[in-house]
Amino acid sequence: MTRPETDTAAVLRAAQDNLWMHFTRHSSYDDGEVPTIVRGDGAHIYDIHGKRYLDGLSGLFVVQMGHGRAELAEAAAKQAQELAFFPLWSYAHPKAAELAQRLAELTPGDLNRVFFTTGGGEAVESAWKLAKQFFKITGKPGKHKVISRAIAYHGTPQGALSITGIPAFKAPFEPLVPGSIRVPNTNYYRADEITGFPGLTPEQFGRWAADQVGKAIEMEGADTVAAVFVEPVQNAGGCFPPPPGYFQRLREICDENDVLLVSDEVICAFGRLGTMFGGQKFDYVPDIITCAKGLTSGYSPIGAMIASERLFEPFKSGDTSFSHGYTFGGHPVSAAVALANLDLFEREDILGHVQKNEPVFRATLEKLLDLPIVGDVRGAGYFYGIELVKDKTTKETFNEEESERLLRGFLSKALYEAGLYCRADDRGDPVVQLAPPLISGPEEFDQIESILRSVLTEAGNRL
Repeated sequence: MTRPETDTAAVLRAAQDNLWMHFTRHSSYDDGEVPTIVRGDGAHIYDIHGKRYLDGLSGLFVVQMGHGRAELAEAAAKQAQELAFFPLWSYAHPKAAELAQRLAELTPGDLNRVFFTTGGGEAVESAWKLAKQFFKITGKPGKHKVISRAIAYHGTPQGALSITGIPAFKAPFEPLVPGSIRVPNTNYYRADEITGFPGLTPEQFGRWAADQVGKAIEMEGADTVAAVFVEPVQNAGGCFPPPPGYFQRLREICDENDVLLVSDEVICAFGRLGTMFGGQKFDYVPDIITCAKGLTSGYSPIGAMIASERLFEPFKSGDTSFSHGYTFGGHPVSAAVALANLDLFEREDILGHVQKNEPVFRATLEKLLDLPIVGDVRGAGYFYGIELVKDKTTKETFNEEESERLLRGFLSKALYEAGLYCRADDRGDPVVQLAPPLISGPEEFDQIESILRSVLTEAGNRL
């Protein structure tokens, strides 16, 4: 049901005049209204005029259980009536304790210590701070640097932004926190140009890419490097899965150099890859997991840094404390929603559903490879990227002006107008990213493919 016209006009005016949106070129709306979403139902969202769209990005890789789940709203309301707020600063409350225990049961290895934040960037920030302090109080004060991958996105706080590997995002805010080192990512589609060694198998590329981390540690000095931050499937650049053996070799390198392996699972945890945590998909156990987004399916904000017992050990005795925290970290309402969300995961076997449908989603998207503009389809679970190219044979990409015209000038708007909310992005080579709610199935996949085929065909014709 749409709002009365007067309300609609007032909301749209407020969006134009008062709302400062995130990562947004406001000039884009000089001659038109700001797209405004008013409600969601399952895998679909509705704008202020009542038009329906398929949510092909789960909001922002968040709404795992779909929109409009009454159970999650009810869990929030019930908790707010009982205890709306209390901080975790030297006090506990039941829902945070229960959620910490629940997460510890689900994590791999001995990652049993859960430090709550309000979002993913804060979880990354917390992980770097913990790594620094851990090595200081265990006799290795020089270990403070971090290694991350080219084009990888790890968040917007000053530390997390330093770890991020996207120069254009960092430039306006420099100087940032020093000590962040970049290594190549795992984009196998571009392996020839990344490595300079044409024709590597996926296994050879995985070994090469992991070994670059070892070389970076050696170059900087192992006594100065605290942690390596990696996503199970790298988001920015368009869903780069790890080549076979990559994480096993990375684990070896970190262990050999006493460097912490931090798995940034802000997107990849909570079923996005068909496993509760992303590392489980690729059979590795990190020292720290950072997570957020899907933990509540977006019904209330929460994030977490989950650390191994080894990292908590120095904080268990004496007067040592981790002097770090957030007012709303582990908020009672958010913790209650997270617990209800995990209940839904179990009751509806969401992990099994994603595992069963992953091959169907991949096969449906791979149909688009017959289009001249589609160079690669890659990803895992319900998290895929489609790389667009100017020449399929040579893998030639678009120049800056062409990319601007293609992505911002045409694709983003055309896909939305065709009824698909997703991401057309060029934080690397141009890609379209897809991450539908985990309740989606073949019907939604076919709808995604149909809209993409129509719009990408038109994009190719325009070139």
